[in-house]
Amino acid sequence: MGKDRRARALLPVIVVLFWFAQYIYIPFQTPFLTAIGVSAGFIGVIVGAYGVSQMALRLPVGVMADHVGRHRGFILLGGLFAGIASLVRVALYDGVGFLVGNLFSGLASAMWISFMVRYTGFYPPEEQQKATARIILYNNAGMLAGFICGTLLYGRTSMRLLCALSAVAGLLAAALAALMEPEHPEGNRPGVAELLPVCLNRRLIFFSLLAVVQQGVQMSTTMSFTNQVLKGLGATDAVIGAASIFYMLSAVGFAYLASSRLVVKLGPRSVVSGCFGVLSVYCLLVPTARAVSVVFALQMLPGVSTGLLFSTLTAQAMAEVPLRQKSTAMGFFQAVYALGMTLFPIVAGRMADQWGMSSAYFALSATAALAGLIALWRVGRR
Repeated sequence: MGKDRRARALLPVIVVLFWFAQYIYIPFQTPFLTAIGVSAGFIGVIVGAYGVSQMALRLPVGVMADHVGRHRGFILLGGLFAGIASLVRVALYDGVGFLVGNLFSGLASAMWISFMVRYTGFYPPEEQQKATARIILYNNAGMLAGFICGTLLYGRTSMRLLCALSAVAGLLAAALAALMEPEHPEGNRPGVAELLPVCLNRRLIFFSLLAVVQQGVQMSTTMSFTNQVLKGLGATDAVIGAASIFYMLSAVGFAYLASSRLVVKLGPRSVVSGCFGVLSVYCLLVPTARAVSVVFALQMLPGVSTGLLFSTLTAQAMAEVPLRQKSTAMGFFQAVYALGMTLFPIVAGRMADQWGMSSAYFALSATAALAGLIALWRVGRR
């Protein structure tokens, strides 16, 4: 099997294992930390720590990947750091352990640039929307597998076992990455002075800022405090896990839809503004729900954001970027949206501590609605 065929066969498996490692414990992270006495404010810091490493490293990683023209080493490091993150959680097993672990998980996710650029490189320019949607589909499939496994095991075992399985999956992803043959780029590689100007591309900046809101709202709600809302309504750990599974099934379905003719026909303006509207409604309804079943059903709505909105924002941000600068542009895009992943949960956690969980959700709803209005006004005019 040629090197491209081998990489093309291995990379989807590596992506699934990588995101399994990153997310198997996520549905139970906030309830677990709450149960051991960690405050909502500190939980917000722990969740936000995941974005700190990404903000700091994604642009340098992107520049380096474009400069050397090879991605296998970065993919290997991503799996390795994901494994180390959960080994730290297993060893310390408290709020500090999860804080440090999330910093390492963010370091692992900083390497996601190379996963995406390597995979989309298998496709011609006219199929980049399809390629982006497909790798995000594998991304969501890994999260879904993690949520299912976590739900089946957490109530019967412990958070420590989930973190141990996370470590195994991350290290296995690194081992499979080592089996991929490295690329052999031809010609002179671009230097930093040639790469960095792409960060001034107006289209890239605009869609990166929209992604700040999408990722920030998602990380603050579906990946964090919605599970605490469910717990407060009396949901068992199994129900919390099932709600996360339902959310990810929705995300996988909408990620598949992202490359369909219908979505292409609708165009990015309608898709982006409409998805932000759905996300705003979700944030408005969750804190007002009075039954577990209602919140459970609402979990389909953020699947639109994870599956359809994010892949559209990514593809649109990269639309004008030359191949030689793609990793740098992807690094910029991911570093910017990591700002939302970091700050939104911290602010939401502090608002929840001071004024109640509803205030945090209503603020997030307003932010998503504003992003939708801006998209309706500006997308398609760039």
